Amino acid sequence: MRYVFKPFLCVYCIYAFVFFVVIMLLLFPFVVIASFFGRIRGGNAIFRLCMLWADLLFPLIFIFVKKLYEAPHDRSRPYIFVANHISLLDAGILPKALRQPVRPLGKIEMSKIPIFGYIYKKAIVTVDRSNAANRAQSIRILKSIISKKISVLFFPEGTYNQTHQPLKKFFNGAFRVAIETQTPIKPVLFLDTYNRLRYGNAFSLTPGKCRIVFLDEIPVTGLVNSDTASLKEKVFEIMSKKLLDYKASWIGASESSSQ
Repeated sequence: MRYVFKPFLCVYCIYAFVFFVVIMLLLFPFVVIASFFGRIRGGNAIFRLCMLWADLLFPLIFIFVKKLYEAPHDRSRPYIFVANHISLLDAGILPKALRQPVRPLGKIEMSKIPIFGYIYKKAIVTVDRSNAANRAQSIRILKSIISKKISVLFFPEGTYNQTHQPLKKFFNGAFRVAIETQTPIKPVLFLDTYNRLRYGNAFSLTPGKCRIVFLDEIPVTGLVNSDTASLKEKVFEIMSKKLLDYKASWIGASESSSQ
């Protein structure tokens, strides 16, 4: 049956890509103007433009975002957001999910894409994971941003989870920054981005729901650097359990069903 619908899905993917590019080009001059206002004011303005991009794009391509809150969420407070990373769509859905000033940490490679790369590097903090000095500089920038009461977001798995387990092993960065800045951690789950757009196939985009779950915050008050590993494990266990509870579709999926 999927072969019958494949031509229609190809047309849909082209349709979605056209709107992606058109909206991006329309907003690009405003991003350039905002970039002159510095990392904080300009960065906040650029992230709001990214929100506008998401608000226009997703209804047009029939992807419907639903946010679920397991505990009250205070948008006026800075958090260390940590999210699972399972899809090409995860980064695109962020401005729809997080409606407050925030800077994600993202791979520097994406900044090389024409036009999109300019917006990308102005809206987030880039990191070159292969360069220790660059990683350290990125962490310093994130700490500076948090000191201005702006949230940051990490994908602690570092790259796409292709294991068909709830999560991949976490890196330390998010948890070390949380402890050193005494900023609470707010786990976020992307439940449906895997079904909307697979990490290995840009032409696998499909319309439908995208649920985003905000879990209860995890305080770090009083923790010290030696607690990084135990905090990382605690967050990993909480997120893994919740992904199982919500029956995330990639968990236990066969390789053939993920194609």
